[in-house]
Amino acid sequence: MAAHFLFLALLALASSHAIASDPSQLQDFCVADLKSNVLVNGFVCKDPKLAEAEDFFFYGLDKPRDTGNKLGSNVTQVNVNQIPGLNTLGISLARLDFAPYGVNPPHIHPRGTEILTVLEGMLHVGFVTSNNPNNQLFTKVLNKGDVFVFPQGLIHFQFNYGKTNAVAIAGLSSQNPGVITIANAVFGAKPPISDYVLAKAFQLDKKTVDWLQAQFWMDNNN
Repeated sequence: MAAHFLFLALLALASSHAIASDPSQLQDFCVADLKSNVLVNGFVCKDPKLAEAEDFFFYGLDKPRDTGNKLGSNVTQVNVNQIPGLNTLGISLARLDFAPYGVNPPHIHPRGTEILTVLEGMLHVGFVTSNNPNNQLFTKVLNKGDVFVFPQGLIHFQFNYGKTNAVAIAGLSSQNPGVITIANAVFGAKPPISDYVLAKAFQLDKKTVDWLQAQFWMDNNN
């Protein structure tokens, strides 16, 4: 009997891992109906008879984006919200533009692994592992044509410490990988996280936490 229950537990665990990702396609395509009021995990399909080429199309990714902000970077997302035809396909794209010394600050993608390649310039990139094992930092300087992978859910960053602009393209293993920028989430939460909690967690005085919470934490993702 114990062996039977152990088998069922392992089966349940395996099943949970099998479905812990984007919904899989069960037909040629499932163009997202972005205007539907029906709430599902992802988006409901619009009638395939109404699908058109525009549902699978995005233009302008060759155009440089405005990096004249405090971060000196701009991320152009190309996911299911921009291309409805990506629904259930488990893939998306992003263009990253950097001014000299611009940064894409530490962030995570809760639903996708990222693979990035540098098209122009040079980037210092890295990611940090979870608490176990010991928050290890993996970092690398990337030149034009180099590729780097950021595992799903791990904090990572990209920084252009060159004197010229840099451009990169990233592929992500989700139709909607999501972005959580660490500083924005911690110090820019609405309503705010208790300054006592943050002071204790970051071992800072309350005045410093209050100052950080009063800053404008911009989002460089478009």
